[in-house]
Amino acid sequence: DHALLSFQHVLKLDPRDQDAVYKCGVLLHDTGRFEEAIAHLNVCDELLPNHAPTLQARARALLGLRKFEQALADDLRANTLAPGDADTLNNIGACLQSLGREDEALVSFNQALERLPDSIEILNNKANILRQLQRFDEALALYDNIRARHLDNATTNWNLALLQMLLGNFESGWAGREARWTTPDPSPYPKFNQPMWLGTESIEGKTILIHVDEGLGDTIQFVRYVPDVAARGARVILVVERQLASLLLGFPGVSQCLAFSDPLPAFDMHCPIGSLPLAFNTRLDTIPAERAYLPSPQQSRIQEWNARLGPRNRLRVGLAWSGSRTHRNDHNRSTSLATLSRLLDIDATFVSLQKDIRDNDRAELGKSNIIDLTAELSDFEDTAALVKCLDLVISVDTSVAHLASALGCPTWILLPWTPDYRWLLDRDDSPWYPTARLFRQSQTRDYASVLDRVRSELLKLTAARSFP
Repeated sequence: DHALLSFQHVLKLDPRDQDAVYKCGVLLHDTGRFEEAIAHLNVCDELLPNHAPTLQARARALLGLRKFEQALADDLRANTLAPGDADTLNNIGACLQSLGREDEALVSFNQALERLPDSIEILNNKANILRQLQRFDEALALYDNIRARHLDNATTNWNLALLQMLLGNFESGWAGREARWTTPDPSPYPKFNQPMWLGTESIEGKTILIHVDEGLGDTIQFVRYVPDVAARGARVILVVERQLASLLLGFPGVSQCLAFSDPLPAFDMHCPIGSLPLAFNTRLDTIPAERAYLPSPQQSRIQEWNARLGPRNRLRVGLAWSGSRTHRNDHNRSTSLATLSRLLDIDATFVSLQKDIRDNDRAELGKSNIIDLTAELSDFEDTAALVKCLDLVISVDTSVAHLASALGCPTWILLPWTPDYRWLLDRDDSPWYPTARLFRQSQTRDYASVLDRVRSELLKLTAARSFP
């Protein structure tokens, strides 16, 4: 911050100082101020055209804004101006990976490693792309090589844990996920003076704080363990995202449910909600997988939504087609309403569960026959009440899929070719959610074939006039 202020002072004295403009751009990127970084680097590009470091830095900022095509264009220009730079080749690989061009990305990472064979950043990137390509044996061998050379860091351990989980190795995976506290982008979790509980100490008669540490879907998935914590004799204070607080207020085993950032009462120990599976030594065959473990919303709320949806003379199908656009894997897991529209001519009542509508989906939604009441959804209890009025939910891998499944609603989840660890591989069911059915992308890496299968199954349901 002090360095940035110094360079900004230089620019007040001389707005055309190329070195200060460049260094401001780099520092603004490092502090996450990507738009400002790009503005400075644009000026730098005007003052000193064809300056490879400027193009490199701007590409990194563009990548931070998820403008992958523009970032790749700058990186390719930088590589033309200064061929063979390992950082540029690594950045080209990162752009190609984000654009779904994994085979090309692997080539770039290999080229970068020819120049910097001990770079842990590039090694981690290569291992990650091997996972994405489902070349799992090669990825595991590379992780073994990294560790044998004592090059591993928190990112290595985190990525390896996710791979182990995906392959069903929960014993190593849950423990490895604890590396999430020390990665460059750590999980958002408060610092507490009280000790962290991971299942080893007795909590009989203690007050334990269970606090969110990842996304909304993770909270819904792992809150199932809270009754088991209470069964060990602890008084449980549950702290969750504000949108979930009202839904979880009466959750079994919870003495007090607070929203994130509310003042905290006294407690003896704490546990991140994402560490509860580790605390209970969870294996595939010991997952607590009740059909419906979330409390049902108030009946009056359900009746209100039923009335708004109109006569129940056809199958009611909820739809959610995209997750958070800031999620690092959003480009793989989300799709567009246009892609989903191949389902909309089926004789069913379609209901939107998509709270955050993207610009390219808004017009498509407006001309569709989808019932959209999402503007009236104030929190997850409202969404849960709406879900309870439906016969089926079709969703990409986002919090809606977790919510519907945890409520016991039949849920069809659309998954990318290489999914998040929790969905495992080569199965169309989920050990976490008995009412979930998984529809996976093929090697084509697109949702077209997935939706063809969904359409076929949905037609069977509507033809039989039966509920799933």
